[in-house]
Amino acid sequence: MRSHWFVTGVFALIIPFSAMAQEAAVQPAPKPVKLMELSDRPVVLQRQFFGQVAARQTVDLAFQVGGQLLELSAEEGAAMPSGALIAQLDLAGYQRAVAQAQLNYDKAQRDAKRLESLRGQAVSAVQVRDAETQLLLAEIALENAQDNLGHATLRAPFDALVARRLIANYQTVTAGTPVVRLHDISELRVDIEVPEVLFRQAGARDRVEFSAVFPGDDRRFPLNMREFETETSSVGQSYTITLAFAENPGAFVFPGASVTVYTSAEGIAPNGTIVPETALVYGPAGEAFVMVFEDGTVRQTPVKIELHDDGLLYLIDGPADGTLIVSTGASQLRDGQPVRPFTRIGE
Repeated sequence: MRSHWFVTGVFALIIPFSAMAQEAAVQPAPKPVKLMELSDRPVVLQRQFFGQVAARQTVDLAFQVGGQLLELSAEEGAAMPSGALIAQLDLAGYQRAVAQAQLNYDKAQRDAKRLESLRGQAVSAVQVRDAETQLLLAEIALENAQDNLGHATLRAPFDALVARRLIANYQTVTAGTPVVRLHDISELRVDIEVPEVLFRQAGARDRVEFSAVFPGDDRRFPLNMREFETETSSVGQSYTITLAFAENPGAFVFPGASVTVYTSAEGIAPNGTIVPETALVYGPAGEAFVMVFEDGTVRQTPVKIELHDDGLLYLIDGPADGTLIVSTGASQLRDGQPVRPFTRIGE
């Protein structure tokens, strides 16, 4: 009697657990699916690219004359106004050259005046012309000496950000040796590489919108088109497009910073509602269905489709505009199956 009670009790415990296990097996987790909205409105094409912030222009300043560098005022990362002193060579030799050229010019000027006053007496016309030539040569030599003195000093050609000092102070440099690298940040820009196919598509549309997002910052900064290269790169068959920030993105955004560029362009209006082939499910008799998303489940709904000359499938009869349907992998679902919208990998 006691044994019979024990067996009966065990079965009483097992049966509820078995029923719970079967119930859990009958209710699987909702499957993630990609959804699309049925619409005959123009499709908005969206893409993202990765680029780098660039200055409006970047220049390596160099002296046009040689000498010993005695002053290098450019601190890396410092902002320099236009005309500010960047670097200067030892000016003593160039100042003496200007003084010598000035003396030669003054002497040539006195000689030319003296010979001109004696023209027709003890001085011939040829001697006067030679004196005038010497005066012109002395004037040119003076201008060259003054130019060399001016070239021994480097000043900022624009409101600049000092990117890097390329040599150390007190070095002896030759003409053309880069001394400092400057960024013109009056307008920050972004360069992106766009594949040839997308480049043609963007060019065929009247309006393409660009925006930039920096890592760790959700704000979007609008960008404007500035220029684009008309030759493709040797690798990848892509075009380089240069964009400019419509507004200052803020402090500590310097050339070289990484940025994600989002583009959106309104496509050409279709001649009806386009349905992707991956959204269709076919019955035994060849009838077409789509999986309509409603309240966390999918419902198999019949549709009529038509293949146009452009190779796309158009909806002739079926759900109204604004209905959400499964866009990819509809054939892997069953009527009434629980699903959830796919957002991104890992969710």
